[in-house]
Formats: sequence, C-alpha cells, structure tokens
Amino acid sequence: MSEVQQLVEMGATAAQARAALKKSKNDVMQAAEMIFAGEFDSVTEDADTNMQSRSTSPQRRVVRPITPEDEEDDSNDDAEGSDAPMDEDDDDEEGIFFSKSRREEVVEVDEELEYVQNAALGQKLPILTRGDWMRGCPEASEQTHLFSLYNKASEPSRKCNACNTVIPISKADLLTIYPNFELYTDSLRAHVVRKCAKCKQEVCLACGEIVSDADKNRASHQPKYDPLFHCADLQGLLLGMGLYMIDNVYASEMLGTGGADGTDSGRAAKKRRVDTSADDGHSSGNLLSNMFGGNTTVSAGKKKSGIGYDGAVKEDMSGQTEALAAQQARDTRIGTLMSQVRAFLPSLQRTGGSQTTDYLVSPTALAHLRRRFNTVASSLLRNDSLTDMSDRSVLYFELFSWLETISKHEALASMVAMPIMIPCSSTVNNMGSSGQKRYRERTVVYEGSSGPRELMESLVIQATAAKKGLEGDRPREDPNKEEEMTEEQKRVTNATPRSDKGKVREKNPHTEENRKLLTFCDKILETARYIDRSLRETKGDAFVERMYQSLPRIPSKARPNIVASGDASTSQFDSMSYAAGDAAVPKVTAESSEEEIKKVYEEWATNARFEYCDLSIQPSAAVVEARQRRAEEQGLTAPQSLAPTDDAPSYMSAFNQEARMLTHSDIPKRNLAIAKELAVLTTNLPVAWNSSIFLRVDETRVDIIKALITGPEGTPYHNGCYLFDIFLGPSYNTAPPSVKYMTTNTGKFRFNPNLYAEGKVCLSLLGTWAGPGWVAGRSTLLQVLISIQSMILCEEPYLNEPGWANGAGSSSSISYSANVRRMVVHTAMLGNLKNPPEPFKDIILTHFRLKAKTITAQLDDWLTKDDGRPLSPLGTGYVSSNSSGTNGNGGSGNGFRRDVEELKRLLDGLTRGEDPTVQPGSSGSAIPTPATGTPSEIGAGTETEGL
Repeated sequence: MSEVQQLVEMGATAAQARAALKKSKNDVMQAAEMIFAGEFDSVTEDADTNMQSRSTSPQRRVVRPITPEDEEDDSNDDAEGSDAPMDEDDDDEEGIFFSKSRREEVVEVDEELEYVQNAALGQKLPILTRGDWMRGCPEASEQTHLFSLYNKASEPSRKCNACNTVIPISKADLLTIYPNFELYTDSLRAHVVRKCAKCKQEVCLACGEIVSDADKNRASHQPKYDPLFHCADLQGLLLGMGLYMIDNVYASEMLGTGGADGTDSGRAAKKRRVDTSADDGHSSGNLLSNMFGGNTTVSAGKKKSGIGYDGAVKEDMSGQTEALAAQQARDTRIGTLMSQVRAFLPSLQRTGGSQTTDYLVSPTALAHLRRRFNTVASSLLRNDSLTDMSDRSVLYFELFSWLETISKHEALASMVAMPIMIPCSSTVNNMGSSGQKRYRERTVVYEGSSGPRELMESLVIQATAAKKGLEGDRPREDPNKEEEMTEEQKRVTNATPRSDKGKVREKNPHTEENRKLLTFCDKILETARYIDRSLRETKGDAFVERMYQSLPRIPSKARPNIVASGDASTSQFDSMSYAAGDAAVPKVTAESSEEEIKKVYEEWATNARFEYCDLSIQPSAAVVEARQRRAEEQGLTAPQSLAPTDDAPSYMSAFNQEARMLTHSDIPKRNLAIAKELAVLTTNLPVAWNSSIFLRVDETRVDIIKALITGPEGTPYHNGCYLFDIFLGPSYNTAPPSVKYMTTNTGKFRFNPNLYAEGKVCLSLLGTWAGPGWVAGRSTLLQVLISIQSMILCEEPYLNEPGWANGAGSSSSISYSANVRRMVVHTAMLGNLKNPPEPFKDIILTHFRLKAKTITAQLDDWLTKDDGRPLSPLGTGYVSSNSSGTNGNGGSGNGFRRDVEELKRLLDGLTRGEDPTVQPGSSGSAIPTPATGTPSEIGAGTETEGL
C-alpha cells in the first residue's frame, strides 16, 4: 500500500495526503499528524500546500492491518461524503464477529479545555475538545465520520442555500458542555435554527440546510415537529454530547475518578471499592485534572481484611444506610441522564411517530455507541452480584431499555452482538503546548472484549439460577387437571391459619424481597428474549446463530435440546443458557504444547464448572409395584399412584434423609438465600489449570449439591479429585450448609486432620472447628468451597492438627505428606479413574485426559520422594522424632509403585481413547458406579452415595 493510500485510509483526501507527504518528506506518521492537526483542511485538488497551522492533533491512529470493520463503508470512502446519513444496509455483517483477541493501538491527545461565557447561566462553560470528541475510537472509518462532524460543527459560518448569505456561527453554539443534558438540549432547541438576515429562510446550523415549511407544518397524524430531529448531523451531535456526559458522570459517580466539571468524587470512592484498572484515561475530566494540577490519586478508603477469618477484625457497619442511600441517588442521576439521551436514539417505534433521524441515521451514531455506551454498559453488565443489580434496578432497567432500543434498529443492532474494544493500557508519549493550549499525547492500546449480548447472557444464567432457587421445591402438577383432595390434604386445609374474622389467610409464597428479586430476574430474561427476537428480525437467523456460538452456557444433562434456530422467546428455557448434553469435549493432540493444553483445559473447565442434573434415585420395580397396590387399596387412580404423598424421592446424597424431610417445602427466606447463592455460583466458581471447583445441582431440588475440587499445585493433593456432598438445610443461610467429604475409600482414609474418614469436614465456617464461624445472612457456600480448596488442601496438611502446628518442615510433616500422596494416588486418582462417581464421570475422565502428561511427570516425582513406609489409612504414626523422612526406595514395598504404574498405564490409554472404567476381562462392561451398582474393591470414596 502506498503512502498516499495509507493516509487516505486514515481519513485524509488524496490531495491532503500528497501535500502532507511533500511537507514531511514522505514520513507517513508525521504527515498524518499534520493532517489531523488541521494544517491541510482547506487543501483541494488544485490548492497549494502552504497552509496556516491549526491546533494540535487530537488523535493519530497507528497504522495497522485493515480489518473487515475498516471496509464497512469502502464504497463511500472519500471524505466529501463522510457526513452523509447512514443507510440501514451500510452495516457490513461480514465484519461483525471479529475475534476478541484483536488488538489496536491509537495515539490520542488530551487538550486543555476552552471556556465560553454563558450569559443565561452567568458562568463560563467548557467547550468539548476534538480529543474528547474522538476519544476511544480505534476504527478508521468511524474516526473519519467523527472527525468530519466535529470539523463541521467547528466551522465559523454557514451559507444559506437560498441566497448564499453567510450566517456566522461559533463552535460554542453546538459543542458547549452544559451542567446537564437538559440544559444542552434546551439551548440547541432555542438556537440551532437561525433565520437568514437576507431571505428570511430558517437554516439549521448543524447541517446548513433550510428548514422547510413542510417540516414545521405537519399534518395532525404526523409526529410533532421538533428541530432537534431535523437532520442526521444534529442526531450525531446530541448522541455525542449525551454519551460524553454519561461516560463522564458514570466515571465520576461510580468509579470516583472525578468529572469534567472538576467536582471532587472522592467521597463516592470511600463508600465503594475502587477498581484502579478502570482508570485508563477514558474519562477526560480526570486526565485533565491530573495533567494540570489536580489530585492524581483516588482514595479507596480503609483497607479491607481478607475473606473474614481473622476473628479480631470486624467490619465497620456504620454508615451502611447512608452509603446505600448515596448509591441509590447516584443510580437515579445516571439513570435519568441515560433516559434523556435515549430519547434521541434512532427508533422506528418512537411514541408519537418516527422522526426524520429515525430513518436517516447519523454515521457517527454507531461510533458514539460503540466507544462510549459500550464502556458504561460493559462495566454494569460485568457485575457478578444479582442482588446488587436488583437493588439498583432503576439504573439497570434503563440500561436494558437502551439495549432493547438499539437491537430493534437495523443500523445499530449489530453492536449488541459484536465484541467491543476496550482500553487496556495507556502510555504517555509527550506533553507540550500549541499556542496558549497545553496538550498530552498518549498511546492507548485497545483489546477485544465480550460484547453486550454476551455479557447479558451471564446475567441470564444468574437470573435463571436465582429463579430456580426462589421457586423452592414444588411438586409438578398438571394445570389442566382438577383432582379431588385427599383426606390428608383436607386436614391440612382445615388446619390452615385463619384471620380473626374466620377467613382463610392467603398464603404469600414470596416475601417483598423475594418478589423484588424475582421481578428483576424476569426483566433480565425478558430483555434477552427481546434482543434475540429483534436481532432475528433485523439481521436474520444466520446472524443470531453465529452470535449464539459465542455465548456462555450452562450444560444440563437432564434438559431437552434447545434448537438454536428456533425463536428464543418460545423456548421452554430462557435464552441459550441451557444447552443439551455435556460441555463440549475438548480436543488436544500429542503435538499440543503445554500452553495450548492449559488454554483448552481452562476453557473446558469454565464451561463445565456448573451444571444442573438429576440427582434423584429412581425407585425399583418392587417399590413402584408396592406403591400401586397401596394406591389401589386407597382408591387412587394413576398418575396419583406414581406420586404418593408419603414417599418422597430419594437422592444420591449423604443427606438424603434430610432432603426427603423437606420435600415440597416452601421457606421464602431460605429460597431467597439459595437464589442469591446460585446466582453467584453459576459464574464465579474458580477455574484454573492448577486447581478448579465443579458443582452439580439437582434440577428440581437446588438445595442438593455435589462438589468436586481438584487438588492445588504444590500440595500433596495436586491433581486428585475430591468430592463433597452438600445440603442447604431449612435454616440456610442463617445456619451454615451441611457438608460431607466423600473421597474416603469407603470410610477408610483420612486425607487431612480436617477431613475425617467418616466424612466430617472440620472448618470454623461450618461450626465444626474453633474460630470465626458462619455469619448469618452474609457468609456463603462459595466461601466454604474456597476455604476447603485453599486452607484444607494445603501444602503441609500435617500443620492443620493443632498439636502439630509448630512442626513446619519437620521429618514428621514430610512423612505425613508422603502418606497423603499414597492415599491420593490410590483413591483420589486411581480409584476415581477406574470407578468415576456420578455425576462427575465426564469431569474426572476429561481432567485426567487433558492432564495426562503433567500427571505422569508428577507421579515420577512423587515416586522419588516416597519414603517407602506402609500406607497409614488414618494418617497416624508420623509424630515420632525418629522418622527418617525419605529413604529413597521409591515406595517399592508399600504398593505405591504398583498404584503409580497402574495409573500411568490408564492415563496412557485414556489419551488413546480407551475407557479406564472398562477393566481387562470384563467383556466391555464398565465397573458399576455408586449410582447404579455395588462399590468396587478400590472405590472412589463415594461408594455410599445415595445408598
């Protein structure tokens, strides 16, 4: 590509490119800098190149390979037509789904603000600089549109099309930053249309066109005339200024970075944790205050303690009510501003009828939304607390309204589905001055990230999980069938509490807090359905199919297939969160590098970490027959005989009896706690190559849970699989959950002083050990799981016993860890691989297959470290001072080498596609799993599950 072509791609005309290259002696970057500085704005095909220098460049784009997005408006590439309204078909769908690994560098300039005296307000107001106008735009074609519109708004005059009379204007007429958006629109509405002094025609100062009488005198059935909807240029200015204000106010109010008006927002930061990574220079007000004497640091308030295990530390709860009120006030301000700006989004469903700009969309509209709205939207949609979002519904409901409006218009809809570019780093190149104005030049690196619809899907997953928790355990009933009540039901009805006047009190299944969360969840699901339906209408099925491929999802073995090509609104399940079958089986080859395998493993684990499944145990034929006989004796007919009132389902859980006692229970406070818990667990379980946590939740009884934790690296538990049964009892979360350790080799092995052979888990959070305990209403199951992962499955488990706490590095501790490694290989690895317990069979096999090479090397290392002592099932016998530590015999006499060799053989076969559960001589039949048969001789530690 020639130097001239490169500059043309950046938005210059061919004449400007030639002139700039001549002056810069063919230095493309210097030429681009001069062009964007405005030195060649008046150059035409026949003009000389000696032009007066103007302001410093607000933005220079680093040369990069052309992407499909750059070619979006290839057919209209010259700058002359860059401010033409955007056709609804201009959006090139081929370039929508660029990779999230995309990376762009843009050179941006922060300029010192200019001020203008405003007579009406009696104060000086800042004027939006070119750098602020164009900030955050790494796309070449969008830079061209933005640059063109800003230049047009900065011109000193307009010509009347009727008589060629020059009408003087000022940049302040269109680009003044008012204290609020309403004042800005009022000012525009009053002054944007100006009468020509000569011909008396009214001229729009934004586009320079005459406002016709037909525009002003509309028929009664047409929408009322509003000068702010006159042209695409006005729409671009309104959206540009409005989104600039939203971006600045959001950064000031929510992130505590300070606004463009110089107000101190540090007070907000003291109430909330400040994410310093968000201070990437995207909010110009903070940058300018830092550049020109403002405070360069943001106070994050008092440093918080960790996850709450220091018993001497108590969180200061004073001021919580005030902080919540302040949060709600901030949300209301931002939500109100967003609502005011949303009125100017193009919409063919506008109340009162569509306006001109609803059809002739400004080419800058998409650019404004992609860089400014996406910044705010992605920040809000990344919130991992459904409860927090529900409490801030005034802001989130407005955000959802934006997404619905955007997805409904063909010219904008693609941005909802496509990845976004967010700033990830900023480097100051130089600082200087141009005339009386100071500036700072920065190189900003933008990287691809999840788009609005993909982020929305995470909320859909959380909302769906929360709804399941709120519903509690409810019997399945046929809504079309009216059945006569049994005698037991009649007695229950007669015992129903009555009011003082004898009327039956109406049962309220949801408290106010439950109902609030349920309403918010319904709104999330409704918005996702609306967006998908709108995208199908505006972009077609193929577009939506491709979008679905990038969405996160929760697999579910027990759920029917959801056809992606069907209308999401008609699916039994909201959106595409629940895909049939297991998570996709990851593929690696013998040639795959360790880094490639790690990436595949973490992607697979992220998709497979949370799943709904059927944990119930189907009754035997004899039980079903007995129920039918009893039903016949009582005069019941099918299907009543298949759903007896006295026999609750059984479950594959150590807490089966406790679960059966709560069948069909409805405890609103407990339901709400479980709903909040599930919403967090679905998307926040830790996943890493070194250690991960997987959960399986019963699809109808979400209080019945199974967990699998893979042992952390650097510990004697590394890469083993450790299973736990969990039950959220009737008092949850006032009381902690019930947790039982299941990987015990049928109750024989004690892997840790805190993990008993009978399954007891000693942890202060669970109330089974001394120390800071469960905090009612605040502690979580996620805390429990992470505590087990990090505090129990630790580097020196010997030290977990209080009497041995001072023995770090001792020979006893070394021997204890060696004994743990023998148990891990025998049960947590080999036993689980030969007899993988349900519902984790796929997880266990995939874990060992992907890590086969790593585990093989780990086993060789463990073998050299083994001290050759006999395996001690209960971990005793390692407190003697005469322990030799390691004798280097590699465990030849204690069965450890035999287990290692067998495990290595199974791992090798697993990588070749062999099933380790099929034993030699078994004629292809797998060893029965705990859910379907008898335990094997070497079990997985869960042989008693559900029995």
